[in-house]
Amino acid sequence: MKDYMHLAMASKEGVRGYAAATTELVEDARLRQNLSPTATVALGRALTAAALMSGLLKVGQRVALKWEGTGPLRKIVVEADAKGRVRGYVGDPEVDLPFKGDEADVATAIGAAGLLTVVRDLRLPELATGVVHLVDSNVTDDLAYFLEQSDQVPSAVEIGVTLNADGSVAEAGGILIQPLPPYDPAIVERLKERLQEMPPIASLLAAGQKPETILDEVFEGIPHTLLSKYPVRFECNCTREQTQAMLVSLGREEIESILETEGQAVVNCQFCQEEYVFEREDLEEILASMAE
Repeated sequence: MKDYMHLAMASKEGVRGYAAATTELVEDARLRQNLSPTATVALGRALTAAALMSGLLKVGQRVALKWEGTGPLRKIVVEADAKGRVRGYVGDPEVDLPFKGDEADVATAIGAAGLLTVVRDLRLPELATGVVHLVDSNVTDDLAYFLEQSDQVPSAVEIGVTLNADGSVAEAGGILIQPLPPYDPAIVERLKERLQEMPPIASLLAAGQKPETILDEVFEGIPHTLLSKYPVRFECNCTREQTQAMLVSLGREEIESILETEGQAVVNCQFCQEEYVFEREDLEEILASMAE
């Protein structure tokens, strides 16, 4: 298990914490989508955010997060399930802005004005949807603001993604701290201060620390127990059958037009870049099935 997330529980203090290492997950996304350095850091933060949110899910549940802003990146879409399977993409993978010091300018890439939408499939009759305005457009603070405003749970969030000189991912990871019911914001504030005193999570990972040792450092002086360990990875659930269903949804006229002008349909998954090719015979079979 290379990339993974660990859960720590401090029952007496009424708080839980997740720490995740997501370096390979983010590098996988970079390679699949040929991301620029700025887009790599932006999507890497969002993928890590989704991985952290997956720890709050139960079996069979999913979560999707979408950042939409006025910047050139346009949007970031990420999804995760309770098994730690994460996927995502950005609106424009080629957007690259000058770094501000050692940091990618994610806030400018996303844009100062915009929305963060979080949709949870909790296996209920309706999806649970929450929307907040972006506060800093840097992913990390936006997620913390969402959890506090929409979920009414004060949370501490830290996410870091650093790159090598060639643009590949050096380190990526994140931390999520939340109080347990009945909520006591004071303990979260205490741990927020602790996170600020510690080196950034990417630096800790670069120094060889693991998610569990990082949690031990966060909860130093607070009795806690290390519990579940979750694998996290980039994995897409797209299939040829789903893609064919999408083609059917276009309608007979559109498919006939594709046959006439292109002779085949080539569909790329935005998440994993898998290419699905439907030759003339495939499209004719689809049309025949629609006539039944």
